[in-house]
Amino acid sequence: MKTIKCLVTAGPTREYFDPVRFISNPSSGKTGVYIAEAARDAGWQTALVLGPSPLPDPEGVETLRVVSAQDMFEACKKKFPECDILIMSAAVSDVRPKRALAHKAKKDEIDLNPELERTPDILFELSKRKGGKILVGFAAETRDILGYAREKMLRKNLDAIVANDVGAEGCGFASDDNGITVITRGGEVFDFKKAPKRELAKKLVDFLSERFFRP
Repeated sequence: MKTIKCLVTAGPTREYFDPVRFISNPSSGKTGVYIAEAARDAGWQTALVLGPSPLPDPEGVETLRVVSAQDMFEACKKKFPECDILIMSAAVSDVRPKRALAHKAKKDEIDLNPELERTPDILFELSKRKGGKILVGFAAETRDILGYAREKMLRKNLDAIVANDVGAEGCGFASDDNGITVITRGGEVFDFKKAPKRELAKKLVDFLSERFFRP
């Protein structure tokens, strides 16, 4: 039986204004790290591209540590050609400062209206090279959760998307629990009720295995 090769992204990215100030978000990387561990436990050969996170590298998983969205994009481009499935759970910053200072800006030197530019849309760019690979995205939203998730799935040519309400109490970024909804390209909707993130990660990998890799 062919070994499934899985690529997972996790955690936030940091886009620096200067060596100590940056744009980011509260992602801890828990969901993606737990997905990588669940994929490993399912017998998949797993690589993890992990943004700044206090979590240790999971045992038995090739882990590539990155900082910025560009770093993550470059790491993914290297690993993507050999994977069978990409699970893009990272919370990538959408913008970065157009100019980053080499030294910490003093208070009176801080630009109060910094010019920003978009970071690479990693999943969209990789989708152009999709071929027969399975692409799974994440949509972290605070309103119209399923609507935005469906739009993202179509725009990025995904096979499935995991939607979650990061504004819900006790769920989302940095929490230990979450509740997710998986939408497939065929329009099916599967709800996974609030549970510990590690438990949800296993359920998600089991679902993807059954859906896309059943003999």
